[in-house]
Amino acid sequence: MNFGDLDLPTTWFVLIGVLFTGYAMLDGFDLGIGALHLFTKTDEERRLMLNSIGPVWDGNEVWLVTGGGALFAAFPEVYATVFSGFYLAFVLLLVALIFRAVAIEFRSKQPMSWWRQMWDVGFAAGSVLSSFLLGVTMGNIAWGVPLDERHEFMGTFLGLLHPYALLLGVTTVALFMMHGAIYALMKTEGSLHDKLRGWINHTIIFFIICYAITTMATLLYVPHMAARVRANPWLFSVALLNMLAIANIPREIHHGREGQAFVSSCVAMIALMALFGLEMYPNLVLSNPETAHSLTIHNAASSPKTLAIMLTIALIGVPIVLAYTISIYWIFRGKVKLTNVSY
Repeated sequence: MNFGDLDLPTTWFVLIGVLFTGYAMLDGFDLGIGALHLFTKTDEERRLMLNSIGPVWDGNEVWLVTGGGALFAAFPEVYATVFSGFYLAFVLLLVALIFRAVAIEFRSKQPMSWWRQMWDVGFAAGSVLSSFLLGVTMGNIAWGVPLDERHEFMGTFLGLLHPYALLLGVTTVALFMMHGAIYALMKTEGSLHDKLRGWINHTIIFFIICYAITTMATLLYVPHMAARVRANPWLFSVALLNMLAIANIPREIHHGREGQAFVSSCVAMIALMALFGLEMYPNLVLSNPETAHSLTIHNAASSPKTLAIMLTIALIGVPIVLAYTISIYWIFRGKVKLTNVSY
């Protein structure tokens, strides 16, 4: 397929951003429900929380795999640098995701309380750790990492755990908790539904506090991000969209419109990811302090022929993934009910 004068590196930058945004929206509420899991007290409530994501959680992770594959195909040098430099962090992330998946599947295999409590803790810990590490990764990408002239990572694992990255990690956990609470509210009824209504405002307040601190820290201590906003004042409109979407969530909850509240939460996440991408462009991995060593969409991209071939494949594959996702959510719409085959 001939794409003519299409800017292929920029197109792939946008496409990968869309894939990771899809992952954040979909697996974000899975991880958020996991982070909230231990706040429920009875076995029935915990089973309801698990079964609210039961049919969809594994399919949601397809977006992460697809995004990682797209990154490898379009920007192989970024893939190599990030996965080697963040090796230990990504191993921990993989272990957390695997342990979380095992906990979901194994929890209800035995009726003993100690067995279920063990997997409940595993599910919650895996969800919180996964969310936190994803945020830490984004924090380091925004802050910048030490790269040499060959684009090789020169830092250490402990060097990745600086205050700004940790702050973004906590903010990501808060965001997913809010998102997960809204999704669980949409999928449950009865006493658990009422309990979740009480949690929503707490999760929103927690996220707003974290978001405000992160925004101030970004403006004060991440000068290249702040400079991009000052040079392009229209970026404030994206931030405004995010704030309006978050402000709309309590309003929709108050009127009993959980579906619209979930849509508002998704819009907030889209706005956050869009703002992050727009502030980073054209950088993919910023080198700090030597910005000349940064990986960009131009010096890290595959050949034009490779990008064109992969874009053709993406135009076929991504709609299939999207159609599968939509069909699963449509089939399993409505309130969750416990049966003898439930988790």
